[in-house]
Amino acid sequence: MLTKLSDATRTNAGGKAATLGTLLRAGMPVPDGFVVPSGIQPLGAEVARWLRDGVAGELERRGDPVVAVRSSAPNEDSAEASAAGQYESIVGVRGAEGVCQAVAEVRASARATRVGDYWARSGDRSPQASDMPVLVQPVIEADVSGVMFTPQRDDEPTRIEASWGLGLAVVGGTVTPDTYEVAPDGNIQFSVGSKQTRIDLDHEHGGTMTSTVAPDRRSARTLNDPTIAALAKLGRRIAQLLGGPQDIEWAVTDGTMWILQARPITASVPSRKIPGSPDPVGALSGTPGSRGTVTAAARVVRGPSDFPTVRAGDIVVCLYTDPAWTPLFTIAAGVVTETGGALSHAAIVAREYGIPAVLGLDGATTRIENGARITLDGTAGTVTVL
Repeated sequence: MLTKLSDATRTNAGGKAATLGTLLRAGMPVPDGFVVPSGIQPLGAEVARWLRDGVAGELERRGDPVVAVRSSAPNEDSAEASAAGQYESIVGVRGAEGVCQAVAEVRASARATRVGDYWARSGDRSPQASDMPVLVQPVIEADVSGVMFTPQRDDEPTRIEASWGLGLAVVGGTVTPDTYEVAPDGNIQFSVGSKQTRIDLDHEHGGTMTSTVAPDRRSARTLNDPTIAALAKLGRRIAQLLGGPQDIEWAVTDGTMWILQARPITASVPSRKIPGSPDPVGALSGTPGSRGTVTAAARVVRGPSDFPTVRAGDIVVCLYTDPAWTPLFTIAAGVVTETGGALSHAAIVAREYGIPAVLGLDGATTRIENGARITLDGTAGTVTVL
């Protein structure tokens, strides 16, 4: 039996769905969906037919929307470990056949090497269940989307990162997003990112597509002050309801705010760099992503084919990281990316692993020579070539 999102608990629907179910029951703006619970494997013909018919019925009741199919493992999205980006999420699926196939792919990702490495590093060496619950929700075709971290202390600001289109660009670190901070007194500070691309649904072929952002939109603010204030207020309500500071994925479309995910913050974020603040002489400047300072050899990594060149203790320098790169985090002394923000999946995992990181350092892979000895300061967001 499929589980309605409004009935989801951690026992019957896993971590991600349970939290969204709590928010939905509290009247929060969460896209309603359903969960394929654990124990249902579409292997035999009878089970496959039952699952397909059940999914078809749920989709029909919702007007046959384009959906996102996402993991909801029992141990992810917890206060101890986020598993940020480790399992597959398949966005832009339509129809019962497509959803059932996506469910199988999401579950198969539990056996990926990166997932085993992540949980081993986090202290959980038990085999990952490949029949984990899977969440299905309508895709919000966002004008703007991103991530929000609510304050961990009363004197801290709410931090928001935003970019055009779907939030995949922000969490995946493929853009350097706008950063907004809302102080406890309501004062708003911001820095505009370089939002060169955006991700949207591909209605012709299915899935998603990446397109180039017009030059005048790259340097334009994604959010105005009233929307920023409203997001921060909603974030505080969610944190109060869930009993602690939250890492929240959100979207805005036609002026309406939606909450797509909420989970406890597993490690605090370095303070945002103040625009115009001085850096050490000769230092390259990016976004502080994970605290700490390390001096080591830079290893420029342009793709998986370069993984074997990384030695234990190197500082990985790359365009951006995707989940397949997580095994490098287990041996790297630090991470530098050309794009991305402090609330991206790469930054979250770096903080959980306790390795310094600087994000959004423009031209990092060309300005830093492979093998050069560098000092990475993840607290200040600087890299100095020695």
